[in-house]
Amino acid sequence: MLYNLLFPLAEDYQIFNLFRYLTFRTGGAIMTALILSFIFGPKIINWLRVKQHGASNVREDTPEGHLKKAGTPSMGGFLILFALSFSTILWADLRNGYVWIVLLVTMGFGGIGFADDYLKVSKKNSKGLPGKLKLLFQILISGTAAYWYQSITADSVSTGLAFPFVKDFLLDLGWFFIPFAMFVMVGASNSVNLTDGLDGLAIVPVMIAAICFGLIAYFVGHAGYSEYLQLHSVPGSGELAVFCGAIFGAGLGFLWFNAPPAMVFMGDTGSLSLGGALGALSVVTKHEIVLAIIGGLFVLETVSVIVQVISFKTTGKRVFAMAPLHHHFEKKGWEESTIVIRFWIIAAILALIGLATLKLR
Repeated sequence: MLYNLLFPLAEDYQIFNLFRYLTFRTGGAIMTALILSFIFGPKIINWLRVKQHGASNVREDTPEGHLKKAGTPSMGGFLILFALSFSTILWADLRNGYVWIVLLVTMGFGGIGFADDYLKVSKKNSKGLPGKLKLLFQILISGTAAYWYQSITADSVSTGLAFPFVKDFLLDLGWFFIPFAMFVMVGASNSVNLTDGLDGLAIVPVMIAAICFGLIAYFVGHAGYSEYLQLHSVPGSGELAVFCGAIFGAGLGFLWFNAPPAMVFMGDTGSLSLGGALGALSVVTKHEIVLAIIGGLFVLETVSVIVQVISFKTTGKRVFAMAPLHHHFEKKGWEESTIVIRFWIIAAILALIGLATLKLR
């Protein structure tokens, strides 16, 4: 919004030239989201605590030690969405269709998560929105976003799938692109949701992934950098660096309140929306496979659940003491803080590996 309002004044007032620079506006989005989180965080948390008094915000399928967290308000993802969306709209170029695509997925999936969290609170149980209904809405939103992306992107890359370590090659998915893009967005959303089980566990890997995709979007959207790094250029996608900065700032602000012992949980409102955002970013920037590397921690958590379910249904035995994976280590006696920090380290290592694919081609 500021870009659209102030950039035309740059010819008469040189100070407004700052709004030409994507890096300046990305920094502005980070600081705006962070400040908004600090200002409104306590008020939102107190409001949620009052509204959710007596509600069961602890999932049934968690270790017994989590019972001590009963009474901690959920739906803290509302704070993230508020800071994220406001900052993006304030600092991004609103004429850019990619900005609206990722906002559609983020806010749409956040709405699904909000409905799920609200039902849990209002009914005072941990069931929430039926899984099939959540999946249906996710498919509709992601399908709309994928079709929109395909309609505004150059034919040379709109339906292509890029591979890490390989240059000058795009696998044309044709009509299969939209189902594939939907799978990426829905899969990323639910993977982050599965990871959100310990204080601070999900938000930091999301922030790390957002930093990575901010860089990727900047490089892919810049003709010079994309040519130098031999990446498939997606003109206009660089504007998503502002969105990624807003995720980082909002995530940092939320972590202030979510750090152990958490004052608030992000709930499905936050986890579904942030996962969907990462999926949408990977689709727009043509780095869907790299997302599986950068977000490898989310993949591991999801695979642990899949393996556990298949093993139990076929053999009657469990591979892990409890799934997702972080609960397995809880059952093994690891302290919660130990699990969280070690998982953060794993996320950082995987992010570095993912970024290395940008040059190793």
